Amino acid sequence: MPNPAKLAHKQKYFDKLVELVENKPTCLIVSMDHVRSSQLQQVRIALRGKATILMGKNTMIRTALRKRAEITGDEGLERLVSVMKGNLGFIFVEAGQTDAVREVISNNVVPAGAKVGAVAPCDVFLPPGPCGLDPAQTSFFQALNIATKIVKGAIEVVNEVQIVKEGEQCGASSVALLQKLNIKPFTYGIVLKMVYEEGSVFDAKVLDITDETLISKFLVGATNVAALGRQVGIPTEAGLPHMFANAFKNIAALVSDIDFTFKEVEIVKEFLKDPSKFAAAAPAAGAAAPAAGKAAPAAAPVEEEEEEDMDFDLFG
Repeated sequence: MPNPAKLAHKQKYFDKLVELVENKPTCLIVSMDHVRSSQLQQVRIALRGKATILMGKNTMIRTALRKRAEITGDEGLERLVSVMKGNLGFIFVEAGQTDAVREVISNNVVPAGAKVGAVAPCDVFLPPGPCGLDPAQTSFFQALNIATKIVKGAIEVVNEVQIVKEGEQCGASSVALLQKLNIKPFTYGIVLKMVYEEGSVFDAKVLDITDETLISKFLVGATNVAALGRQVGIPTEAGLPHMFANAFKNIAALVSDIDFTFKEVEIVKEFLKDPSKFAAAAPAAGAAAPAAGKAAPAAAPVEEEEEEDMDFDLFG
């Protein structure tokens, strides 16, 4: 017979997990590999009032979520069950506290030494130069095929050498050498993997998307729609401003040399008669390049001379 106390403890955990999943707006799915209990406790303290951390065995988590999904028919819970593989846990975030929780997670990272058989999260290189060991320790370097020389009674590494490769297990010789050199090449902490929100599970990289990024992407899409519509001759809402602008340019070009005007084209005619007014109408450009502003009025007589030459060629 199952122990009643254990059954009651499991049921209490199931109820707590389901209550948090259904009532908290955002759930961060995190990896806890190589995270010590003291480090996790510091994170819990920092997140009080902002989020709730809940860990547990994957079998218990999947069982609780499947039972709740059978009762409610919630497909989002099934999606959550499918990703619960490995050493994962939950951080249930209060509304509007996601950025603050991510900052706490990123700040609570501690350095750690290499361990035999552990998978390296990054490449480790031994820089050239003196390493502070006496000549009696050359056997460690020889086991790793590291070229060394003795300088003033100390071992000096000749060239930079890669000790550990990312994704590979740390060997005993590499770990022993790093420990002798007092090098802690790795850092461990809570790693944000996925986010569960409104019944969907998505990669944590989505949280890095800002409003500016979304606006820029939208503007690029609107530009493409306007360009496509103009090219194929189909009016679109995005292309209407360009259509009106081009139409006005054509009208302004048509009436610029004839004795006909209207309110919208009067300013264009004024600029054509005296280009210096155009420079005065753009004070920012004139302030940024005063030399160009001074050169603009001087260019007007040159244009008039060219027009006179052209008139002479055509009608002389």
